[in-house]
Amino acid sequence: MSPAAGVGGAAAADAAEQRPAVTVGDVEVAAELLADVVRTTPLEPSAALSELVGGPVLLKCENLQHAGSFKIRGAYTRMSRLSAAERERGVVAASAGNHAQGVALAARLLGIRSTIWMPVGAPIPKVEATKRYGAQVHQAGTTVDEALGHARAHEAETGAVLIHPFDHVDIVAGQGTVGLELLEQCPDLRTVVVCTGGGGLVAGIATAVKARAPHVRVVAAQAEGAAAWPASLDAGEPRALARMATMADGIAVGRPGDVPFGLVRDLVDDVVTVAEESLSRALLLMLERSKLVVEPAGAAAVAALLEDPGAFEPPVAVVLSGGNIDPLLLMRVIRHGMASAGRYLGCRVRVPDRPGALSGVLRVLAEADANVLEVFHTRTTSALAVDEVEIGLQLETTGHEHATAVLTALALAGVRVVD
Repeated sequence: MSPAAGVGGAAAADAAEQRPAVTVGDVEVAAELLADVVRTTPLEPSAALSELVGGPVLLKCENLQHAGSFKIRGAYTRMSRLSAAERERGVVAASAGNHAQGVALAARLLGIRSTIWMPVGAPIPKVEATKRYGAQVHQAGTTVDEALGHARAHEAETGAVLIHPFDHVDIVAGQGTVGLELLEQCPDLRTVVVCTGGGGLVAGIATAVKARAPHVRVVAAQAEGAAAWPASLDAGEPRALARMATMADGIAVGRPGDVPFGLVRDLVDDVVTVAEESLSRALLLMLERSKLVVEPAGAAAVAALLEDPGAFEPPVAVVLSGGNIDPLLLMRVIRHGMASAGRYLGCRVRVPDRPGALSGVLRVLAEADANVLEVFHTRTTSALAVDEVEIGLQLETTGHEHATAVLTALALAGVRVVD
């Protein structure tokens, strides 16, 4: 090779390195491919969030997508491009549930055999739905990352094609079609807030949005108990978390993907983290005010608005990424969300141990419009005087101000509140 050719080859290599892994053209091609496969999900206004932010807030309802989340977009895009030989070998995937269902449904539509590895403890409805779409399901490990290790071993043993949840250009391109829809549905959009785990969804959306409307701010929201992105971005490369703890299983990913990383680094304006309490409040808000069932991961973007509403310039689009939630978790999250919102009040009071004392307490609560959910007595503890009884109360209130008013009413009635 001549020196000139060598320099040219190096320049071409440098250009290839600088070229983004996914372009808006890739997303546009994916949109054509998916035209008859996915729903153009609605963009619904949220009066409650709009009032909070001080301008229009719109909910991109991917929880109403086929299989209950955005995942079918990337899964179908990736799998439709497999060769005949690859399709014959089948596909394998790892997921806590949404990617599992997306892969299983795409495989059924394309006539491909699918095997899914899911973590032990994955929500039962997600496991059962994946099976109903025709996948063979195995459970191993306690996280998506551990299940992914089993999926890779299956790939090596059987030759099945691994369909990664987020770390592939076709996956990112497919997820990016959400961004194209957002711009078509809301041309004057100023901010997009997207939950993130491995980064495939926000990377795809940012690719589409920044190419067509570079002024639109793209914000990624991550559960603080599984926030691998801030440290990874600071380090300049994907870094794995030592541990994770969050109810948002759909975004509990310990290490960002290599393909999404550069796109997120270059195109996403900010990454914020949200508390578990905010996730539960967000889920409850979607249920009560928007009549939408959203899983904790899908509510992460809403949680970001609840924590810092002034940080988002309207019109704001909030992506509700999925609605597949275990009913048992839903009940727990609702209770937690109501407590966080001041809707549940737990307290212990001490009164004289004589007839009528409990009815007196209940009368005060009734006059204060507190709904009594549970009552229990304690008589045998050294902390109590001989003539005292402790009453534990679980009450339903309308909010923090009402809860404070209830406690004040008890105190004014001479009831001693001890906790």
